[in-house]
Amino acid sequence: MLIPGATMRTVAPLQLKLCRRLLVRMLWLSSAAGEPSLASANQFGRAVTGWVQRAQRALQSTSSAAVAEPHLEDEHITEPAQDCPVCSYNEWDTLEEVIVGRAENAQVPPFTVEVKANTYEKYWPWYQKYGGQSFPADHLKKAVAEIEEMCNILRHEGVTVRRPEPIDWSMAYKTPDFSSSGMYAAMPRDILIVVGNEIIEAPMAWRSRFFEYRAYRPLIKEYFRKGAKWTAAPKPTMADELYDQDYPIRTVEDRHQLAFQGKFVTTEHEPCFDAADFIRAGRDLFVQRSQVTNYMGIEWMRRHLAPEYKVHVISFKDPNPMHIDATFNIIGPGLVLSNPDRPCREIDMFQKAGWTVVKPPTPLIPDDHPLWMSSKWLSMNVLMLDEKRVMVDANETTIQKMFERLGIETVKVSIRHANSLGGGFHCWTTDVRRRGTLQSYFH
Repeated sequence: MLIPGATMRTVAPLQLKLCRRLLVRMLWLSSAAGEPSLASANQFGRAVTGWVQRAQRALQSTSSAAVAEPHLEDEHITEPAQDCPVCSYNEWDTLEEVIVGRAENAQVPPFTVEVKANTYEKYWPWYQKYGGQSFPADHLKKAVAEIEEMCNILRHEGVTVRRPEPIDWSMAYKTPDFSSSGMYAAMPRDILIVVGNEIIEAPMAWRSRFFEYRAYRPLIKEYFRKGAKWTAAPKPTMADELYDQDYPIRTVEDRHQLAFQGKFVTTEHEPCFDAADFIRAGRDLFVQRSQVTNYMGIEWMRRHLAPEYKVHVISFKDPNPMHIDATFNIIGPGLVLSNPDRPCREIDMFQKAGWTVVKPPTPLIPDDHPLWMSSKWLSMNVLMLDEKRVMVDANETTIQKMFERLGIETVKVSIRHANSLGGGFHCWTTDVRRRGTLQSYFH
């Protein structure tokens, strides 16, 4: 029997100690019963000693074999380390390690009802033509180069950068409920959220993202072996019942009206959420009900994180709610960027709590620049390196000046072509470790 907490090198001495204790116990019981058992006990002791010696030799042989096969050690699950490599409580403590997504092999998602509900109508013909195919090769090449430069700058700023595995996303797949092809592993913020020392995999709502978790599994397993907690939320079936197949999208006005009425393309058939619909501020997390995040998904997170964390649902005047971080981006303790085009309906509770609400300037990105999956407000989708440093788009000079007025140094990087794939700096990253402690910033 392997004693809990024992290793191959310690098990034999522990077994020997237990056997000696058993021997003493037998001697005591025999003496108490008045039996002449000393000879029998000595005989038993010699037998136990011989067994332990043989066991030690066998264990030594096993240990030698393990040394000869180092790949077995890779599968060994260690006890949680004192210094867990995963620890992040908010969006602004000093960033030490981050996962940055990949644009390689990115595919245009098939034009299904959930994709239609999350994209602007001017791009619908483009999706109908290119859905299931690669993004334009030249554009994709430029996006890859931009993200590589972003990684280099993060390293220069003292941040450890990790990347998901490159995968062929063009492969078609089929489940009992649907068929699709893949999309990409460009936006780790959508699929992974770190709360304390726990990594949570989100049960995302797009069928083209069903197997996206596979690109991150090697990293997550590594973090798990080094002591992190690892949770995968219930995987949705993505059956037809998860979506309102007749969702009546025609114009922006339709979208506003439907969102105001609380009607979304995702139903409450089963839990689903994108991690990017949550934003963290210590013991408090804020989330929106969106086209990809339903109330069942929010309730799953609420129960999972309780009682240490509180999850607050907030809403916005947004015709196309999908991901909170280009609408409401918390950048410091009690400091939040709030999109003036998509105002928060519950903003009073933040102001009453003493928070400073900053409205970022209008984005400068040109109208003719393709943004197939997002709005221009990626300008406020920034990544805080710490309370006094922020990674911001090199082309967005007005928001740079805004940060400078707030006393925050800007680290300028251009990712315009990467923006086209659906995200800014916050979307392209998941912070794995920030230097800070769990605190409450909202009362």
